[in-house]
Amino acid sequence: MLTSVRSLMAATVLAGAVFAATPAMAQEEDSFVSVSGNVAIVSDYRFRGVGLSDGDFAVQGGIDFTTAPGFYVGVWGSSLANSNNVITLEDSAGDLVDYDYGSFGGTELNIYGGWSGEVTPGLTVDVGALYYIYPNATNRDAVWGPIGVTGYPTFDGYTDYDTDVIEFYGSLGVEVGPAGLTLGIAYAPKQDSLGGDDNLYLYGDVEVGIPGTPLSLTGHLGYTDGALGVTTLDAKAWDYSIGASVTVLGGLSLGVAYVGVEHDGPEISGFSDDKVVGTLSYSF
Repeated sequence: MLTSVRSLMAATVLAGAVFAATPAMAQEEDSFVSVSGNVAIVSDYRFRGVGLSDGDFAVQGGIDFTTAPGFYVGVWGSSLANSNNVITLEDSAGDLVDYDYGSFGGTELNIYGGWSGEVTPGLTVDVGALYYIYPNATNRDAVWGPIGVTGYPTFDGYTDYDTDVIEFYGSLGVEVGPAGLTLGIAYAPKQDSLGGDDNLYLYGDVEVGIPGTPLSLTGHLGYTDGALGVTTLDAKAWDYSIGASVTVLGGLSLGVAYVGVEHDGPEISGFSDDKVVGTLSYSF
């Protein structure tokens, strides 16, 4: 099933097998509540094209509880770059400023819930809310901008501000033969963790299973407008990926994808540069 918040999260991590964040719902059909899970190792954690593990491997996994009527809740997590990773960018005054973009700590947790179901043959709807949690975040440069820089908010004791983000989402999925198409939207309303700004994300995913083989081809295109872009404040960016995955044994999959993001400003190694990303995942 392509249309899910788990698909939304995973699509920009790695197209293909990185839909590992979308667990296989292989449970007894007569069970009111089904439980499914997933674990994965990715060579680089990419969220909407942006690297969040400093170009290093990340360990990820989650568990979902889905009811027969289609309501679900779940949790998913990933390791992050757990160090002070400083990059230099131009601020709004044209001055070069150091930003700390590895300051959300070493862990990201996503708690989500919603409803997903087939509303007409071949058409699936998914709506819900997702809460991003960074339990050991230590610095706010990555969200607020550096302290005292012209054109950016200035705060005393900025480490006291919230880093967690809530986002609402919806998507439509269509299955046509071996191909699946998902069109989705995610909106994070104005909140302290986004510097008082909001964020809109639009995306499309396509997945095509090659008949008679365990191989699937995937593609993704997304557009970000707001505080969750590559740059601070009201940023805009396009992210994309194209990849392939193969199921080698049961729920075990291998995948590879080319992931990139286009935005204003310089390319940042390990953060916004194009990258070939690999994954090893298992869904149960």
